[in-house]
Amino acid sequence: QVQLVESGGGLVQAGGSLRLSCAASARSISSYSMGWFRQTPGKEREFVAAIRWSGYNYYADSLKGRFTISTDNAKNTVYLQMNSLKPEDTAVYYCAAEVQWNLERFRGRYWGQGTHVTVSS
Repeated sequence: QVQLVESGGGLVQAGGSLRLSCAASARSISSYSMGWFRQTPGKEREFVAAIRWSGYNYYADSLKGRFTISTDNAKNTVYLQMNSLKPEDTAVYYCAAEVQWNLERFRGRYWGQGTHVTVSS
């Protein structure tokens, strides 16, 4: 069983930055790849980025360059640094974990409760 707790969401003006955190706990958490998804009402959950604890990462093409995923292995925590935020980035952001070596196939098996991000224009 994997437990994921997100934090760091909030309200930010367009052009601003936010850093989301996801504290992960599980036996052998290093066996899991980690990732972020986001969802807005009426839309399907959208992949944002994924990472292995080794640091290898993979991004959705549309977000590459503005968003950065990283880990703090000592804290079992995954971060999503979001820069140059736009109103269309407004969503609930979810942390996910999955035993999936191929990050392009990362779909999430365990989920956090989500954290709200609102970007005002």
